[in-house]
Formats: sequence, C-alpha cells, structure tokens
Amino acid sequence: MNPEELKQRVKELHQQLHDMGYAYYVLDKPIVSDAVYDQYLNELISIEEQNPDLILPDSPTQRVGGKVLEGFQKVTHRYPMLSLANAFGRDDLDEFDRRIRAVIGDNVEYVCELKIDGLAISLQYEDGAFVQGATRGDGQIGEDITENLRTIRSIPLRLKENVSIEVRGEAYMPKKSFNGLNEAREANGEEKFANPRNAAAGSLRQLDTKLAAQRNLAIFIYGIGGDGEAYQIDSHAEALDYLDTLHFPTNKERRTCTTIDEVEAYIQEWTEKRASLPYEIDGIVIKVNRYMHQQELGFTAKSPRWAVAYKFPAEEVTTKLRDIELTVGRTGVITPTAILDPVLVAGTTVGRASLHNEDLIREKDIRIGDTVIIRKAGDIIPEVVSVLENERDGSEAEFHMPTECPVCESELVRVEGEVALRCVNPQCPAQVTEGIIHFVSRNAMNIDGLGEKVVEQLFRESLIEDVSDLYSLTKETLLPLERMGEKSAENLVAAIEASKQNSLERVLFGLGIRHVGEKAAKILASEFETMDKLMQADESQLTAIHEIGEKMANSIVQFFDNEEVQQLIERLKNAGVNMTYLGKRQAIPEDSSWAGKTVVLTGKLSQLTRQEAKDKLEALGATVTGSVSKKTDLVIAGEEAGSKLDKANSLGIEVWTEQQMMDEIDV
Repeated sequence: MNPEELKQRVKELHQQLHDMGYAYYVLDKPIVSDAVYDQYLNELISIEEQNPDLILPDSPTQRVGGKVLEGFQKVTHRYPMLSLANAFGRDDLDEFDRRIRAVIGDNVEYVCELKIDGLAISLQYEDGAFVQGATRGDGQIGEDITENLRTIRSIPLRLKENVSIEVRGEAYMPKKSFNGLNEAREANGEEKFANPRNAAAGSLRQLDTKLAAQRNLAIFIYGIGGDGEAYQIDSHAEALDYLDTLHFPTNKERRTCTTIDEVEAYIQEWTEKRASLPYEIDGIVIKVNRYMHQQELGFTAKSPRWAVAYKFPAEEVTTKLRDIELTVGRTGVITPTAILDPVLVAGTTVGRASLHNEDLIREKDIRIGDTVIIRKAGDIIPEVVSVLENERDGSEAEFHMPTECPVCESELVRVEGEVALRCVNPQCPAQVTEGIIHFVSRNAMNIDGLGEKVVEQLFRESLIEDVSDLYSLTKETLLPLERMGEKSAENLVAAIEASKQNSLERVLFGLGIRHVGEKAAKILASEFETMDKLMQADESQLTAIHEIGEKMANSIVQFFDNEEVQQLIERLKNAGVNMTYLGKRQAIPEDSSWAGKTVVLTGKLSQLTRQEAKDKLEALGATVTGSVSKKTDLVIAGEEAGSKLDKANSLGIEVWTEQQMMDEIDV
C-alpha cells in the first residue's frame, strides 16, 4: 500500500475495532469472534510497527499499557466534582422531596440510578478524541490518570461524533475481576484487597500502566460536566441517552420517577436484587431530572441541592473489645478509641472504632472485654453501636478517663459547655504533629509525600517544630530519613515549594483555626483578600459577613491576637508562602465586544492552547461551548478544522481564523 492507502486502512481498522470493542465491552453483545477481533488487531499492530508515525493516541493498540509513569500531575476541574448529601431512610427521602417541591412545585421528575461502589473520575474529549482523565481528588483538584484510564476497554478512545465534552463516571472493578485478582495475589503470597472499591482505586494509581491494564476494570458514565446547554439537552435523562449515542457505557438500570413512592419502590427493588449484580453498589442516587429545575435549586458549598445518595443500611457485626486507647488531636481533644478483635465489616477488616468521648462510653456502659456490635457509619467510619450485656462473664473492666494528657502529662480540662476533655498545652508534641499533618493535608496545603509517618519522623528528629519549618527542608536533610530515597526527597521538596503558590483559603484552613472549616476559610479569603486584612479585622467586621457567627468570629480574633501565631505567619511570609486570595475573577471590561457571545473553538490552535484561548475569551465575557448550534455566534477555526466548521458554514455562522481572534483579544 502507498502511504495514503495505509493511512486510510488504519482509519478503517480503528473504526472497526472501536465498534467491536463497544459491542463486546459495553453492550455485552459480541458481533465477531475473538479470533476475528485478534486478526484485525494484529493487522493494525503490524502496520504501526512498520509505520510508527501512524500510531495515534486513540488507537486500540494503546490500551495495553506499558508506560511507567514518574508520578501524577494535578488537574484543576473546570466544574467542581461535588459529593452528594446522604439519605438513610424514608424520612430523609420525604424531607428531600419536600424541599424540592417547595422550590419548584409538584411538576418534578426524579432519575434513580444505581450508586456504583468505585472511584469517581472525569474524562475530557476534544473533537471526539479522549485527551485526559482525572480523579475526583478534593472536588476542585484531582490527579491526571489518563494513561491508566486508557487501559479500561469500556472507555471509548474515540466517540461516534467529533464533539468536545467532559463526562463524569465511576470506575470500578467487576466482582469477577476482583475475585480473580485476589486469588492470584493469595497464590503469590501477597495481601488480598479488602474490597473491589479499594482494588479499583489502587489499580488506577499504579505508576506502571501495564499493571493497571491487567486489573480488568470497567466504568459507568453517569453525567456531563457542567450542564447540557451546549448540546441542546434539557434533562439528565436526555443527557444519559445522548451519552449512549456517543458510545459511552451508561448503566441501563436507571428509572425516571414522578413520586417519592416510586423512588422508594426502586430502592426496595435493588436492595433485594443487589447481590445478583456483577458489580458492587452501595446505594441509589436520586437526581432531579430537568436542568432548569437543577439550576433553580442550586448548590450548597459541598453538594448539589437537587440530588441525594440513598445509602443501604449499614451491616452490623459482633466482636470483642480488647482495650481502649487515647489519642490527642490537633486541638487538644482527647479521643478514646476501641481496640477490637479484627472483623470484616462492609468489605473491609476493622480493628479500631472511635468511641468519641467519655460520656458516650458511660451512656452505652462500654467496658474493656465486652462483646460489642459494630457497624460503619455511612459505610465509612467504624463505630460501636451497643454492648451485648448477656455475654459478660464478670471479667470486664470499667474504663476511666485520665486526669493528665497521655502524651505530655499536662492536666486535662473540660471546657464549659463541651463534653470533650482537652490538653491545653500548646506545645504538646501530639498537638503540634497533628497540626502539621492537618496543614499538609489534601484539603489544606496539599503537599504530596508528607504523610503522617513522615511528619512524625521529621518532628521526632527535630527537623521541624512548626509548619514554617517545612519550607526550610532540603533534599540533604530528608535523605537520612527511613524509606526516603533520592527521588522521593526531590519530589517532596518540589511539592513543598509548589504549595507556596496556594490561594489564601488553603493557608487559612491549614492553620487549623477553631470552628473555621474549608467553606468558612474560602468565605474569609474572598471577603478580605489578604492575610493582613483578615488579621486586622474585629468581631463586628467578621459577623457582618452573613455566614460568620459570633462563635467563629470570636475564635478568629483570639487566634490572630496570639503573638506566637503572628510570628508563625511572619515566618511563612518570609518563606514565600502566598497570603493572597487567588480566586477572584477579573471584572469583564465594559467595552468588551465578546460579552454575551457564544463561541466554539475547533481545529488545532498554534499560538495558544485550547484551554488558554477558552480562559481568555471567558475573561472577556464570552461563553465557550463544545459544539456548534443555532445559538452559536462565532466559530474560531484552527488547522484541520472538521465537522464543526462544516456545520458552522451550513448554518451561516460567522467563522474566524485564529489570527483574527488573536488580533481582537490583543494578545
């Protein structure tokens, strides 16, 4: 074949293999035998081996893995990946329904879907090609796991239409794959995975993509990033149908309901049929169907008001409580923890459970040596439900809280109005290390490589005394630490350096100001914009902010009045840590000719990346969408522009070159 014929043959093979894979892995209805599939695949491999320039990112041959990654880059989600509020029974469902109808009336539809027990991910497509996949992370920032996601055969590398779209889904490990994996691990003397969710998450964070490919993961796509306006879609049910036409794997067990009774019937049906599924589910997701209703209902800081996750009842098991240990938190609170005979609960082995405080121990009459019933609250946190008193034999011992801190031996106090005992020594080693662990955590400064064990080791070796000392660490000071190789030390120093660029709200949350959580930290940062302005604020200025109450305002003022805190912040400033809020968007210029225009980018841009162009246009007031429609005002066409340009011409929509755009935005 000549070069043009080879290129055409590769294109044909791509399409045929994609169609075969879709029928086999998504529809579960093979259209050819394995032998025929292998014949086409081997032909493509042979052509690519002899013509490496014909290997494309969306080639079916690129699923097998083989790359060894150095690490995972951070990805900022264009649309936050929010978590869902939970419902645990009919009363919670009725309350959800009441709130929905109070806002949008009785003309409401709900879409019910199985809640897949896996790992939430985001997939990005440009002109129909899969270009990036990321984990949920903290909802704002995830990790780029594109290469591992390519190995999941139900993820289309090329869509049926050349659309640019972001979709959200749940990657999971089917029960068959999970059982096979654990059998192999047991045969090799390796520790078995506790449940399919952990196995899926671990597989997608493998640096060796060949290992990820061997795990036989799958995925269900459950929605579009943002809303469906760009695709002329009016509801969630329509969006799922549209995703089907693009050859995304969606879960077909979904159902549209018009009453909460119908929702409950769906829940009851799948509670009974749950065990028969070839994958694990841990509940049912209920979403308001119409996008206009979703927009009217809006969001809280953490979750959409138009959706809820019904969680199946928690599994309860019995075990023996062998001891009660005490831990000291970063605020000095002493927390008792039950030490249990290990037992399997909701798919994981549990050996510890929080007892919260002394009052709970007294209320439930929990004694060392008791046989207890435990469960996972919300399928996550182990807790002691009750004691089986009839199992007692007289050897059980009552537990009494100490009067001194178990770490620094300072006197413990109970603050008026609180149930918890506290160590009030600010120099208590446990409090200091817990404070540093919180500062570097994902939702605060997000410093990769600074786990709990590393922080404790740094503190124990007197390499750090507070969070400001982190910014003095070097590769040379880190190398003597246990299990710290040269590459790990370099990566850790780089992560610490990168954290200096975080926005102010992350610093505020990381400082651990009492009563100030993530949401409040962001509100404070956006309101005052700089650390200096916030430090100078009095209680009246703080309580003037709608979301800030007297208790929080008093805590903030007291915190910044502390001379040691002031010195700490000065040291962080001197280390180069950013103390400014970076989240404010620039106001759209009043004379912007782009304001209100709907723009589509297509083809290859040579002077800006697609994202850079999009950001600049949106800063000037334009709305950049992924597909051409009658609502489109302008199409920017780069090199090799395809179907979008054709559609724009057929609709009579104005088309510009990239250079015309550059001239207009004055870049």
